[in-house]
Amino acid sequence: MTLGTFILVSLVKILLALFVLLTAVAYTVWLERKVVGHIQNRWGPTRVGPFGLLQPMADGVKFLFKEDLTPPHVYRPLYIAAPMIAVVFALTSIAVIPFGNWIAIGSIYTPLQIADVNIGLLIILGITSLGVYGVALSGWSSNSKYSLLGGLRASAQMVSYEIALGLSLVGVVILSGSLSLREIVDAQAGHFWGFIPNWNIFRGGQFVAFFIYLMAAYAETNRIPFDLPEAETELVAGYHTEYSAMKFAMFFMAEYANMITVACLASIMFLGGWRGPVFGPEILQDVLPIFWFLLRVFVFLFVYIWVRGTLPRFRYDQLMAFGWKCLLPLAIANLVITALVVALRA
Repeated sequence: MTLGTFILVSLVKILLALFVLLTAVAYTVWLERKVVGHIQNRWGPTRVGPFGLLQPMADGVKFLFKEDLTPPHVYRPLYIAAPMIAVVFALTSIAVIPFGNWIAIGSIYTPLQIADVNIGLLIILGITSLGVYGVALSGWSSNSKYSLLGGLRASAQMVSYEIALGLSLVGVVILSGSLSLREIVDAQAGHFWGFIPNWNIFRGGQFVAFFIYLMAAYAETNRIPFDLPEAETELVAGYHTEYSAMKFAMFFMAEYANMITVACLASIMFLGGWRGPVFGPEILQDVLPIFWFLLRVFVFLFVYIWVRGTLPRFRYDQLMAFGWKCLLPLAIANLVITALVVALRA
């Protein structure tokens, strides 16, 4: 492949990935409003389009044309930069996610991935870690006690749960022997005992790591029962209290884009990525790989929404105690046991 062709293919993949991600963000909001509405015996969006399917478009137009209010006492440079930082890092992390195997387009052979790098996992963890700066800076620059408390809570929460989240993934790295997301998926090929897929959630006791990842992912994305940085009953809207119009929409987009990213990462690290169903012949592994991948992401997002409609919010001391006293020791124990099992098998 020539350099010009490589650049052209990369640009097409970037634009396609951004379109799919932003569309998924919009319709994840629609899905959440519908599912939570039915959980609470309501209809959810019904007015705009069939089943309210055009509601995301209406919301986008509304945010675009709303008056952008800036309170007089904010620190403007960081106040304006904070939502941009949040949304840019949230959208960038999708670049190293592989959605499927390699495909051939005429004579061009390219992976279903924007950037195929051998340290993809580290890149995702690094980029998503930087997203907290947008939240922290928005809380400080808004010059509001509610925003400041929300930003402080978000910073402490993300630092606390990021450790457990990272350690929950180290066991998978030990089993796979690679930081490349594509190689981690390839290491989960095949079955054991003839019918159980060789996914990381089933082998090496990584179902414990999956539980830790799940809890830490809820906290990292500020979702119920870990949505203390927003906590409407206490902090109005937390770190984005003073934001309106498209700045508020950017924070909204960043939150849902991060949800999709952690759902994609969960599918790759624990559930076999784009590989086939739990039970079935080996030939199904390569049939409709994008379908299997998106199905797992959808289930993960549905559980996100289901939890929101079911569980109450933690108190802040409970949230911090759960992260440091429960998840962190459990993640360390899982890592030690996984390392010992791998060492004894070698």
